[in-house]
Amino acid sequence: MNRREQWRSVLHAEAKLWNAKTYSQLVSELKEEQVYEVQHEGNPYQVEVEILENTNAYLHYVISVDDGSIPASFQPMSESFICEKPGKSKLTTP
Repeated sequence: MNRREQWRSVLHAEAKLWNAKTYSQLVSELKEEQVYEVQHEGNPYQVEVEILENTNAYLHYVISVDDGSIPASFQPMSESFICEKPGKSKLTTP
């Protein structure tokens, strides 16, 4: 498995954890950017989670993962997610 595939595996695991949280939990835990290290298959990975947008209808946040290696970690693997605010109708696209 190459480096990016390993990162993808860690990103998917972290996304499962963060996507299981409620809107209130996300807002509370992401008041400040979260940066922490996880171990996966005996290797350390850095995870960063932060809010991109907090609108009237939703919270948009991003999770990024890298292994700290240079120069590869200058471009971490990232994915963003939307969590609707409670009581708001489903998001629609124009």
